[in-house]
Amino acid sequence: MMDLKPREVLTEQDVKRGLRLVIGDGLMSEAMTTLTGGAFIVAMALLLGANNLQLGLIAALPTMVNVFQLISIWLVRRFNNRRAITVICSYLARFPLVIIGLLPLLFPQIVSIELIIPILFFYYFSGAIAGASWNSWMKDLVPEKQLGAYFAKRSSYMQTLNVVLSLLLALGLDFLRDNRPELELNAYGYMFIAAGIFGLTGSTILGRAPEPKKVLPRENIFLMLARPLRDSNFVRLLIFNSAWVFAVNLASPFFTVFMMKSMGLGLSYIIGLTILSQICSIFTIRVWGHFADRYSNKTIIAIGGPLYVTCLVAWCFVGIYSQLWPNLLLLAFIHIFMGIANAGINLSLTNIGLKLAPTADAIVYLSARNIITAVFSALAPLAGGALADYFTERHLKVDAEWGGPRWTKTVHLVELHEWNFLFLFGALLGLVALNLLRRVKETGEVEKNTVVRIMRSTIRSNLKDTFLLGAMMNGYTQLRSVFRRKFF
Repeated sequence: MMDLKPREVLTEQDVKRGLRLVIGDGLMSEAMTTLTGGAFIVAMALLLGANNLQLGLIAALPTMVNVFQLISIWLVRRFNNRRAITVICSYLARFPLVIIGLLPLLFPQIVSIELIIPILFFYYFSGAIAGASWNSWMKDLVPEKQLGAYFAKRSSYMQTLNVVLSLLLALGLDFLRDNRPELELNAYGYMFIAAGIFGLTGSTILGRAPEPKKVLPRENIFLMLARPLRDSNFVRLLIFNSAWVFAVNLASPFFTVFMMKSMGLGLSYIIGLTILSQICSIFTIRVWGHFADRYSNKTIIAIGGPLYVTCLVAWCFVGIYSQLWPNLLLLAFIHIFMGIANAGINLSLTNIGLKLAPTADAIVYLSARNIITAVFSALAPLAGGALADYFTERHLKVDAEWGGPRWTKTVHLVELHEWNFLFLFGALLGLVALNLLRRVKETGEVEKNTVVRIMRSTIRSNLKDTFLLGAMMNGYTQLRSVFRRKFF
């Protein structure tokens, strides 16, 4: 029988052992999410005939359910046992994946996207409750000075596993699609069953990690949630975080849909590009973590944010070329810099929330942030799906034409339609969000341009051929300044 009780005192060895076990659970969880998320869940949904709104709903579910983290706060305050709540709820979350996997294998005549979405809801719902208590648990288990480095290390291991597993799955699914298309749905069923097994194994590993005991006061849950809203600096972080996740999630869930439906790319191409992005994240996340610990998370976001917005704008130019290779080349560059930017942004968003949350009220602050940002993160893909449907019959084309006495040359500059409009809207909203970041205060904050110079110097001394990263860091500055003068 697993002992899930918190401990009064943790030795240094207990902490080290716990951190290793958390990485083990992270690897199992990454295998689970790789098998059931990203391009694979989109491909399965399209195979079952999902429309844009349903695709948006599937993308919204992981964040939509974060509003139920109120339940996690109540449970933690009621029982003072974050490990038990995390482990039990993660078991409840991961078992439904096995059910989804069995549907196409045992009941192919009734399987449909309308049936799968409610089961996915329960999976994400239970996971959200587990995640809130996990965040509070990690806040006390991981030494504060190691936050950036530890989670960067954990993320790099998880991303490495994602790269290998995604590539193998994509090659296998494309082979089935080309040679035995009638077996494709069954393959997704086996993937979900395997994901459930990996997830349940991860829950078991996590249950062995120690939890430092903390007695939390029992008080009215709504009064507790009001406490972070009286912290003016934390409120400014919430405003920025909400605006940013809305901008990102308006566009990002439809990257895969765009590549599959508009460009006709197979899963191997899409996963290959995703792997390219993941590799760039793996090679840069520890650099981001080092500089975040040394300077500030806010500065890292201020550097990575413009990179990401530039990538969103670049998506508007994908598909304008008649040949495949120029589009693939552009997609490769986009994914490279999205991987670099996402590594720093996601790591810093997590860490700045942990840093600004008082230790005594960590779960309250983090849950308040997750609940509020979940609303905007969930609304964004739903709005994106509706907008994609609206722009299906509309387009904007921009051409440049040179005419002479003997010949006329027309250059196709850009064509916006359906999903491309979403990418442009996401970029504009990202601009707005980045300007809100200036109002957030963080201890140890260093001027962005100073950190950029230090990073460029460090990169130049270690990787001479990465000068383009430094150029991209500064390439957006002038446009951002113009935007601020116009609208702020």
